[in-house]
Amino acid sequence: MADKLQEETEALPWIEKYRPQKLDDLVAHDEIVATIRKLVDANRLPHLLFYGPPGTGKTSTILAVAREMYGSSMRSMVLEMNASDARGIDTVRNEISNFAGTRKLFSTGIKLVILDEADNMTKDAQMALRRVIEKYASNARFCIICNYASKIIPALQSRCTRFRFAPLKTQLVVGRVKEIIAKEELEVSEAGLDAVLKLGEGDMRKVLNILQSSSLANNRKVDEAAVYRCTGKPTAADILACRSALFSESVSEAFQTMRNLQVTKGLALVDILQALHEDLKAVKFAPSTRVQLLKHMAEIEYNLASGTSETLQLGALVGAFFISRRQMQDGVAAAAAGSSSSASSSAMEISNAA
Repeated sequence: MADKLQEETEALPWIEKYRPQKLDDLVAHDEIVATIRKLVDANRLPHLLFYGPPGTGKTSTILAVAREMYGSSMRSMVLEMNASDARGIDTVRNEISNFAGTRKLFSTGIKLVILDEADNMTKDAQMALRRVIEKYASNARFCIICNYASKIIPALQSRCTRFRFAPLKTQLVVGRVKEIIAKEELEVSEAGLDAVLKLGEGDMRKVLNILQSSSLANNRKVDEAAVYRCTGKPTAADILACRSALFSESVSEAFQTMRNLQVTKGLALVDILQALHEDLKAVKFAPSTRVQLLKHMAEIEYNLASGTSETLQLGALVGAFFISRRQMQDGVAAAAAGSSSSASSSAMEISNAA
């Protein structure tokens, strides 16, 4: 029995295997944790609204709170729902109302309703939820979790205490990641760890998924090449090759170079676009040229998200860089002409003075 349980634990995705079980296990947001702990200890827990990017600990925090509040009776006192699946008004009227409107025998505590990804709920469902929250306030508390608070109607926001979960800082993530590396007995190079943290972008869920997939694909060894190979993201060398082609080759040559890189490396244009955006921060442009190029890149990203052809958008990207190159060349030529004219004028003035 113990062996079977261990096997099941080993088979778990690391995002579940290493999910914090207690508030003390959380690696970030100390102020939020301390505030919620005080509210729980004082038996004054309000309705909560947790919002922020994915993988920042919103769900883990409220589940840890629930474990500390209810202990072994958590299963009967907590209703956890993913609002992106059950997003309609019927869910609010039936399942949530039925749970929040009943009390457990021999139990004096309030119930807890956790609504994850609530920004996917319809407006009608949110309006119905507002009424449910008011009606059952004496019997239940609600924790609404979303990525974007702006997608929650003001009437719901005003009934909750809001907490924003910011992306996790690298120094906080790296400590937990090194603990997991030691427990899983992985061989991880410094470059590999840096790549995992960079691609994770402060999202602990993404970091652990990248680490697990890279280690499984490379016999528990994680280096930079393995990370980029598993994620399908462009490496620094790939982006350097792209930038070199876009700034020095003709339109047709640059297009072919980029297309070959996509095919041979299996890269998505949107990933190349995002990496180029980061890379271009170090390139010196005239402000007007930078604005125009970023505008074109933003339009291309929007078009890709709308499902347009990658080949057409690749041509648009090459064209955008070609226009920027022409603007840069024209600017250099104008500056050189101005410098030459200034020098001739100075020489004439000196001659006249003489």
